[in-house]
Formats: sequence, structure tokens, C-alpha cells
Amino acid sequence: MYSRRLISAIFLVAGTCIGGGMLALPVATAGGGFIPSIWMMFFCFLAMTMTALFFIEIGFWMKKDQAHVITMASTILGKPGKWISWLVYLFICYASLIAYTAGGGHLLAKMLSLSSSFEFSKNFGCIVFILLFGPFVWTSHKILGRVNAWLFIAMIIAYVFLTFFCAPTIHFEYLERKDWSKSFIALPILLTAFSFQTMVPSLHPYLNHHGPSLRIAIVAGTFLAFCIYFVWQLTVFGNVPYVGPNSLMVAVKEGTAATEFLSRATQNPWVESLALCFAFFALVTSFFGMSMGLFDFLSDGLKISKRGKGSIILTSLVLLPTLFCAIFFERIFLHALDLSGGFGDSILNGLLPIAMIFVGRYILRNSSSFHIGKKPLLVATALFFLLILGVEVLIRIGHLSYFHDYDAMDELVFSDQENVFSKE
Repeated sequence: MYSRRLISAIFLVAGTCIGGGMLALPVATAGGGFIPSIWMMFFCFLAMTMTALFFIEIGFWMKKDQAHVITMASTILGKPGKWISWLVYLFICYASLIAYTAGGGHLLAKMLSLSSSFEFSKNFGCIVFILLFGPFVWTSHKILGRVNAWLFIAMIIAYVFLTFFCAPTIHFEYLERKDWSKSFIALPILLTAFSFQTMVPSLHPYLNHHGPSLRIAIVAGTFLAFCIYFVWQLTVFGNVPYVGPNSLMVAVKEGTAATEFLSRATQNPWVESLALCFAFFALVTSFFGMSMGLFDFLSDGLKISKRGKGSIILTSLVLLPTLFCAIFFERIFLHALDLSGGFGDSILNGLLPIAMIFVGRYILRNSSSFHIGKKPLLVATALFFLLILGVEVLIRIGHLSYFHDYDAMDELVFSDQENVFSKE
């Protein structure tokens, strides 16, 4: 029974990570190339795993059984921490949920259109997506965890078959291109690919505040996500060329997910269907984890009971703004993920827990049997998140980008691939 709950927790962590960020990952890291993208991803994996473990340690300091980020921040950092957590948490959760709903609605509409003679719109798909999966937000975390586990298994099955069919067509020369100067641009969205800390406080009561199980759930979940990302990057980078009519650079320009081009590159009739199934399950599992975290956060921050009328109010606060924005804001899929990674994740899931750990340990003298890292590790992790925050600022003010203008990108996209990969 308890081991089953631990497995569900691992799947919740991995499933929350593996969502829209995975679809955008090869597109965001295209400029740097395969090997640089793996190294950047590895550093993000370490940093995000570490801050998730910080949240677990902070949870043991709290006297309240259902303490979430609001209670943690206000108890340790006072009113400034409380309001920062309010603003950033709502931003990152809603941005991610909007992105997952928009992406899931698009894929759902596409699957419905393929199975019938009628063309369904993305807006209709978003409504169906919320009607199908929104009610699970209202149910208990135990039920949500079980449903998420089955969907995660379905996602893995689709993923295994997808990579199996794509493996024979991998061009290893595509993996040789490296541009370290452009690899840092992908750091903000790589944070999003490992973003799950918003639901970490919910794991405390879910695993009955058992320290070893919490540690296993975090480390195993993020490592599973890293391994899946690694093979996914290998599959896409090895099949989709960097330049050309159906290339990664076209995906960068159009702002589309890599799955759109993978089926064209392999020319396998099964790849498109498997890619759709994989992408859909990835979005749903990520939607579940993020919505569970937001549900508990709003309950803690607004002091609303999770039972009776309170659960209906909380579910409405999670789903209705998400559906509205997913329908009426275009191109929100990649843009919301990008913003939530660069600003939201670096602050909420990076700098905020580090600040709480520092103040809690060395000023308030809080202690528990669950203790992760010392001052040098805190400083190194903080500098890493400050680096990513700086990269995001430079991107937004136009000082850091793949290309100076779209005309230059057009020339590269439709240039002769033979010349790009030929040896000098």
C-alpha cells in the first residue's frame, strides 16, 4: 500500500516535469546542438532537484500539517516573502496550466478531427480537455494520483514505441553540430522542463511526512524525467535536421513543437499517431501535477477548506481562468512556458527556497533530521539561478537571441543542408 503510494508520488513528480516543456525542448535547444543541450539540461536537473529537496526540508519546519508555499514564505521571510510567493506562484502555475490546456486542446481537436470527417477547432478542444480532466482536480489527491499513474504508464508506452520507430532513422552526423554560445539561451525553458516544485508541498501529506520516501520521490522522479528527456533529445536531434524546409529552425521560427516535424523527417505512418498520443498524455500528467499544487496553494493562501463547497470554489479558481486564457490568447503554449521558466521558476523554484533555507537554518536556527547541503551549495545554486534570470532579462531586452532578425534566419532555414554538414 505504502510502496504503491511512493510509486504514484514518483510518477507525479516525473509527470509534472514531462509536459509542455518536453514538446518545446528540442526547439528551444536547437541553436546549441545536441551535446550542449544535454549539459545545460543536466545542470538544470541538479539545480531543480536540489531546490525541491529544500522545499521538503522547509516543510518539516512547519507546525501546520497542510502548510504550502504561502505559509512557508510568510513564516520564514515575513510579508515580503508572502507577497512574492503569491505573485510568482500564481503566475507560474496559471501560465503553465494555460500552456498545457492550450496544447492539450490543440492535440485533442486534432485527434478528434483525424477520427471523423468534421474539423474541430482548438477552442473546442480546450473545452473538452477541461471537461475531461478538470473534475479530477476536485477529487482527492489519492484518486488523482492513481489516474495520473495510469496516464503516465500510457505515456511511457507511447514514448517507447515512438523512440523505437525513430531509432533506425537517426543521423548521427546531425548530433555533431555544437554552438556553446547559443546553448545558454535555452536555460529558461530547461528550467520549465524540470518545474514541479509547485506541487512539492502537497507531497508532504501525500507521503505522510516520511523523509526517506519524500527524498526518493523527488530524486527518482526528476532522474526519470532526465533520462526520458535525454532519449527524446537524441531522437529529435538525430532525425530532424537543423536547417531545411522541415527542420528545427523552421520550428523555431513558427513557434511549433518538435513533434510536428518528427513524423515528416522519419516518413513513418505510425510516428505521427504515437507522437500525438505521447504529447497528449505528457500534457495531461503535467496538468494534473500543476493543478494539484495550485489547488493546495489557494486553499492555504485563501484559507478555504478543501472539502464541501470549498473544494468547488477552489476547483473553479483553478480551471475557469485557465480555460478562458487558453481560448482567447494565441500562441500562449510556448510563450507561457518560456516566461514561466525564465522569471517564474528562477525566482519561485530557485531563489525563494534558497532564501528560506538560509534564513531558516542560520538566522531562525530551525532544524530537522532532513538536512540537504551546506552554505557553499546554497551559494552555488543561487548563482546558477541568478545566471538564468540574467539570461532571461537579456533575451527580453533583445541583447540575446538565436538571430538578429528573421531575414537572417530565413537564409539559414532554407540554405543547402549539404553545405552545413560538410567538413571544411
